[in-house]
Amino acid sequence: MTDVLRRGRASLAFSFFAQGATFALLVTRIPAIQDRYGVSDALLPVFLAAVPILAGVGSVTTEQLVKRTRPSRLLRWSQPVVLLALLGAGAGGHVAELAVALGAFGLAVGALDASMNMLGVSLQRSYGRSIMLSFHAAYSLGGILGASLAWAGAHWHLALWVSYLPVVAVLLPATLVGSRWYVDGDPAPAGEDQGQAGGLVFKLLLPLCLVMTFAYIGDSTVSNWSAKYLKDVLGSSEQLATVPYNVYMATTLLGRAIGDLGVRRFGAVAVVRLGTLVAAGGFAVVASAPGAWVGMLGFTLLGLGLCVLVPQTFAAAGRLFPGASDAAIARLNIFNYVGFLIGSPLVGALGDAWSYRGAMLVPMVLVLVTLVYARSFAAQPDRYGGGHERPRTADVGRGSNGL
Repeated sequence: MTDVLRRGRASLAFSFFAQGATFALLVTRIPAIQDRYGVSDALLPVFLAAVPILAGVGSVTTEQLVKRTRPSRLLRWSQPVVLLALLGAGAGGHVAELAVALGAFGLAVGALDASMNMLGVSLQRSYGRSIMLSFHAAYSLGGILGASLAWAGAHWHLALWVSYLPVVAVLLPATLVGSRWYVDGDPAPAGEDQGQAGGLVFKLLLPLCLVMTFAYIGDSTVSNWSAKYLKDVLGSSEQLATVPYNVYMATTLLGRAIGDLGVRRFGAVAVVRLGTLVAAGGFAVVASAPGAWVGMLGFTLLGLGLCVLVPQTFAAAGRLFPGASDAAIARLNIFNYVGFLIGSPLVGALGDAWSYRGAMLVPMVLVLVTLVYARSFAAQPDRYGGGHERPRTADVGRGSNGL
């Protein structure tokens, strides 16, 4: 049975890795996609906003679908769609083809994100200790690889489909083979199934929804504005301006790689509080930085701080609603996209109307709100992550060897 858990954990980690690489290959080549299809600057924001909106629809749909089928099955078939949609975005020649590819990508990625985290939470419950951060560390590692491949493609002036095809050719069959070992856990027993009272669920889930939104506002601020901030505000060279996001991704990987140990030793509440303070400190350093190198220190702190918030928010939802964790995670996942939609336009508008230094203080304040809701991350009856790990359970629910 331990081998079943190990295989399930390894295959799910590879799924996170593949999705990190896929997403990075898309978002880092947006300028090349715009040039290929001749998308105007006025129309580009519409395409970019459509992806997270459709992903939210996909996440809502997943909440309903998991009532009839297993999350592993949704993940097994949504991941190939995401990969093929990436290839379609790079291989088309007309704007209508791009719209179809990005539409498919958005809908499928919503189902993929939700089902991946459902399986992660159920596996963590079966393990009886914190492992959720390790899955998101695999995502960060995939993101670093994807961004590096995107850089290579841009450096060698490769056509988009030439950059994407080898990645899809490797990852698509590999994820399909790995999906044979996904493990669907059964819902944990609960004295009262909180998931059946819709109003009560949302009221209890709301603090975590806000934390998720604020974390992604912070993350999208770094991904969309770090290069511009370093170059235009802190006076760096164009080459140096590309460094902060890579540093941010590397420190995100580092923080997530060791984060589970911190959760097991000190508990989720302490780790979330520390991550919040480090992230807020990072924004403060960025906003007050006298030069580029101090600004990069701030983005480094941001990676170390923000990296723990999202995985722990999903884990907390699973603990808070042990009898309805899939539904809670699907709803929570929507606020991933809400934060992404809000973050970049918010900072841009504030930067243009006020100053970009001042704009960096807004996500800092929003992230600090997490401290108010830190108790929502406290261990529930399963009690892993607070120095009280459960023995590993022998019942890991349903395996996924069959289609």
